Parts: sequence; structure tokens; C-alpha cells
Amino acid sequence: MKIGIVSDHRGYELKKKIIKELKNIDFIDYGTDSKESVDYPDFAFKLGKAINEKQVDLGIAICGSGIGMSIACNKVKGIRCAKVNTIKDVKVTRKDNNSNVIAFSAEINIKKVKRMIEEFINTPFSKDERHSRRINKISEYELTN
Repeated sequence: MKIGIVSDHRGYELKKKIIKELKNIDFIDYGTDSKESVDYPDFAFKLGKAINEKQVDLGIAICGSGIGMSIACNKVKGIRCAKVNTIKDVKVTRKDNNSNVIAFSAEINIKKVKRMIEEFINTPFSKDERHSRRINKISEYELTN
């Protein structure tokens, strides 16, 4: 499994720590590559495109709050990004929403982030009919608007 990862300048340090500490995960880094100020939507859109083009299976996005990246990722058709703060958030968004991207605040502790990423990768979508129906409604809306 390949995981796409992006950050803005504020999330750059955490992104570097994630890649360094989670060596068992095959990350593809779509930028940014420094602490120099950048616009987070540029990187969110790269990640969304990579997922849609099947270059990567899932994605991780990091910015100062995690909120901006989440908003931008969700503008890409086919992307279901959740800004997560807890392991429970990660489990629920994978199990119920089949999220393919999670967004973090740059302020989250690396130990907690590591556990959340492992949960993200290892939690399958439940495939419950009600959850599939809801996701399909979102997908249909994207196609018509």
C-alpha cells in the first residue's frame, strides 16, 4: 500500500518526522519541501489527484490546524478527507465514511500521529449498506454539481 503525504510550511516538520519514523510505510511525498510559506491548496490538490489517478491508495495532509487541508482536499472529486484529532476519529471515518485522506494539525504529538496513521491504514470500511448508501449519495452529488 502506498500513502501520499503532503504538508504546507507549518506541517513540514511533522511530515518529515512521520516519514522518518514510519519506515514500514511506503510514502510518496508530494511536498512542500521546506518551511518557506506556501499555499496549502496547491498540495491538497496534488494529493487528491494522485489518489484519483491511483498513484497512491490513501493520503495524509498536514497544515497548521489541519482544517485548511481538509477543506481543500474535499474540493477534489472522489476525495473524502476527515480532519482527525483522536484514534476514535480515525476508526470512525475509515469504518463509516471510507475516508481516503486524513488531515492533521501540525501541533499533534508524533507518537499519537503514528498510532492514528497505523489505525487509518489498518481499519477497513465496514461496507454496511447504510454507509455505502450515504457515500454513494455524496458521489452522485459530486457528479451532478
